[in-house]
Amino acid sequence: MSILYLVILIGGLGCMSLLDRRFRLFFWRDGRRAAVVALIGLLFFVVWDLAGIALGIFERGASPISTGVLVAPEFPIEELFFLAFLCYLTMILVMGTRRMLDTRRRR
Repeated sequence: MSILYLVILIGGLGCMSLLDRRFRLFFWRDGRRAAVVALIGLLFFVVWDLAGIALGIFERGASPISTGVLVAPEFPIEELFFLAFLCYLTMILVMGTRRMLDTRRRR
């Protein structure tokens, strides 16, 4: 049992947060709206994962870098952090791309 993967995911979320803060892309632009969008995205992917687990499509593989802590059968705690990272990264990319295109259009 290790927490390496979880620590890496939390570090990635921290880096996304710093990038977000620096350029005011998502949470630092409109925190309430960002929280709603992020929560909807996270819930969508959690339901997706749970459906995949119920259908036998997804299963947890043994890994020496994961904690082994499960929040549901075959659903490790790291998966929640990964899904949060995935949603946050997507919104940073979307908002950052939008800003770059707007800046380019103005020039």
